[in-house]
Amino acid sequence: MATQTVIEQEIVVTQRRVTLFSGKRGRNLQEMLLAYLLLLPAFTIIFTFGIFPLAFSVYQSTLRGLNKIVGTYDGLGNYTRAIGNLAYVFGFWLALIFLFLALNTLNKQRRAARERNEQPWVLTLPGIAIAASFSLLLRFTFLFLPEALGVAEKLRAAKQAGQQETTAELFQQFLGESWRLIHIQQAFWLTIGIFIIGVALIVMLSQRQSHIPHQSEYLGAFIQAFILLFSGVFLGWFILTQVQAAYTAAIEQGETLEIWTQVVTISAGFVLLFLSWLVWRSANQQDSNRSTFLRLAAGSMLLIGAWVLIGELPAAAANGNKDWYRGLMNTVYYSVGSIPFQFSISLMLATFLFQDIKGKGLFRILFFLPYVTPAVGAAASFRILFSGRVDAPINRIMTGLGFDPLAWLNEPAGIFQLITGPNITLPTWAVGPSLSLVVIIIFGIWTYVGFNTVIFLAGLGAIPNELYEAASIDGGGRWSQFRHITLPLLSPTLYFLTLYAIIGTFKAFNHIYVLRTSAALGTANTASIVIFDAMKRDTRYGYAAALAVLLLIIVMALTIINNRVASKKVFYG
Repeated sequence: MATQTVIEQEIVVTQRRVTLFSGKRGRNLQEMLLAYLLLLPAFTIIFTFGIFPLAFSVYQSTLRGLNKIVGTYDGLGNYTRAIGNLAYVFGFWLALIFLFLALNTLNKQRRAARERNEQPWVLTLPGIAIAASFSLLLRFTFLFLPEALGVAEKLRAAKQAGQQETTAELFQQFLGESWRLIHIQQAFWLTIGIFIIGVALIVMLSQRQSHIPHQSEYLGAFIQAFILLFSGVFLGWFILTQVQAAYTAAIEQGETLEIWTQVVTISAGFVLLFLSWLVWRSANQQDSNRSTFLRLAAGSMLLIGAWVLIGELPAAAANGNKDWYRGLMNTVYYSVGSIPFQFSISLMLATFLFQDIKGKGLFRILFFLPYVTPAVGAAASFRILFSGRVDAPINRIMTGLGFDPLAWLNEPAGIFQLITGPNITLPTWAVGPSLSLVVIIIFGIWTYVGFNTVIFLAGLGAIPNELYEAASIDGGGRWSQFRHITLPLLSPTLYFLTLYAIIGTFKAFNHIYVLRTSAALGTANTASIVIFDAMKRDTRYGYAAALAVLLLIIVMALTIINNRVASKKVFYG
């Protein structure tokens, strides 16, 4: 009898398993589980070498201390040292952006569900659970990190106390003790439990809600929306507590702060700027000249008001680090000074090499060599060529041509100031990049011209020759063909190279580190160099991590802006 009962139970389990993976919905579930199983190793690698280092940098940026990996918790202290009260302004705006993106994602799914006549809202339950598990995973990481990093101090203390165990044994012992802490275990198992609940809800609803044909799309959107929602709520709460702590400390010291005033003023300025843009854009849609004039006038007034309110930015940033601001300005100079020249020269060379000329393969190799040359060795050569000595190679050429020798890499003066001469004093914003930074810009152009040329050649090769033949038959000249055929069809290539170049110039480090000199007085130090000096020279690891996070936000913002602009300009044929 007992054997028959066991057999019947096994039959019931088998029937449930068959029912779970039977039919079209079951096959889709099998494919989804298999896909996630195959993606698991890649996700593990990305998490280990991508997401975790980023999370660690954010955690480290909230700590302060000299020569300390595990420093004292300081909240936004490192950010306020870098950019002053702008840290609070940008923090609130980042929280609002997260909330806006979350609500916008939910609204898009609402419109899509209405158009498809579907009711996917029950899928918000597993979406909330999965999003909550990711948030709890981040919480667990920030709880466990200080305990794990504290193992090094325990090892040092144990060795000084003369314990006989090996370093590996002590490491396993201390790490195990950290792992077994009650609050660590509670955070870990809570994360795992919420994640299992989310997965169980997905499996259960995938069977019971089989009438919804876009389950994966809705579920992914809901998970994304709630992750953004939780991030926005947490960031807003965190910034609010930091502002309250700053006001409390200021009251104790008898000082006054203007954080809330600056947050409201600058935010109102950007809101007016956005409204001005909307009013100006709507002016083109008016039927009468009077309406158009009134809207242009209203947009102008809003723009003036926005300019006045946004003028509070310098006051909010006044307490920031001058070296960081100068590093960002040098980075902008380096990017703006090198990218246009790179593209102009590369496109010209690619156009010439695309013609049917002899030896073009050799020229392609020669132009590409600077890109594959080791950056440190090439920069060392440039350091010799552009040395400030009178007998340096470039200075010898200049003296041979009748010009005075220049300090080149040792010159901190701005290039426009050098052009106008010492008798005319230019304002600080008009002096331009230093001559030392100009040499670094020349190196960047020399390095990447060949790479851009090869990419442009690939883009030119994808343009059908029939278009040029048709244009020639219609009487189109070389310039007309280049303007109306080559440039539009090269726009995807230009978009890729622009994105690559902006990210590359803002992250450039190796050749700048080799070419910079102390005589340039920091005028050649870009943002990445400032970050490196804060970590290596000053051993302020938390502050360097905060600067790295700020640079990451700037690069991401520029990437988003570039994508928004390119989505309207890129022509894919």
